[in-house]
Amino acid sequence: MAAKRELVVSFGEMLIDFVPTVAGVSLAEAPAFVKAPGGAPANVAIAVARLGGGAAFVGKLGDDEFGRMLANILRDNGVDAGGVVFDSGARTALAFVTLRADGEREFMFYRNPSADMLLTADELKVDVIKRAAVFHYGSISLIAEPCRTAHLHAMKVAKEAGALLSYDPNLREALWPSLDEARTKILSIWDQADIVKVSEVELEFLTGINSVEDDVAMKLWRPTFKLMLVTLGDQGCKYYTKDFRGTVPSYKVQQVDTTGAGDAFIGSLLRKIVQDPSALQDKTKLEGAIKFANACGAITATKKGAIPSLPKEDEVLRLMEKA
Repeated sequence: MAAKRELVVSFGEMLIDFVPTVAGVSLAEAPAFVKAPGGAPANVAIAVARLGGGAAFVGKLGDDEFGRMLANILRDNGVDAGGVVFDSGARTALAFVTLRADGEREFMFYRNPSADMLLTADELKVDVIKRAAVFHYGSISLIAEPCRTAHLHAMKVAKEAGALLSYDPNLREALWPSLDEARTKILSIWDQADIVKVSEVELEFLTGINSVEDDVAMKLWRPTFKLMLVTLGDQGCKYYTKDFRGTVPSYKVQQVDTTGAGDAFIGSLLRKIVQDPSALQDKTKLEGAIKFANACGAITATKKGAIPSLPKEDEVLRLMEKA
């Protein structure tokens, strides 16, 4: 297990994605489905571990076959699962997800309520959280109580223990009661983060402006931030710090499935930051770390499924050397 200063602790949901065996069909038209472990915070933890970093996951799973399977997947991938608790009265969350012929993803979630939504503040494994160099989270855990209160308490514990707070909203519109509530709750904890990552879709959702220009992105900037990132898919990434900003292009690859690419990006960047926190104040170092993260995201998009696609460091370095 990594020493405190290099541990990335990821908080939130882990679930089973059911993906059609045939591409380009609606959920109703799919002839059959295969199961794949998912959940952005869990993907981030595994991305860190896959690169040789220390990673832990904090969250709640159903005390069922799927929940135990997911906990084993964390352990098998080198993630500390000591922060996982089980609920005997609720099931592990399920999501049916497909890429339609028009390229849009279609989701149908089974979470009413699922175990992850029922995590309470009293159930948090605070000893795991207090060891974090970075505490990473999304916004899905803000949707419903009691998990929302547990999320806010976990952030407080991590901050008081000296961790950097990393926030990737990971917007899933279908899970929120309304888009207005999604926007309000996502922004309700905005000021508390040190590192924030948004996609271009989330930038438009949160600002109401369909543009990735700097003046639009800066509407989301807060003086308390150390780093803000706007990911642009295969176009790379824009970044903003107090003292400098820039754009780092991505690597050209043949995309097969972009699921998990954003999680690979932020997980690998957090891995680099805990290895050398001075990168947050050094433009050359930070751009090097973002290039590495872009390569991780690009590789993940070349294969099917999130967790199986997350790269090891030697694979990333090979892509960077070729480019």
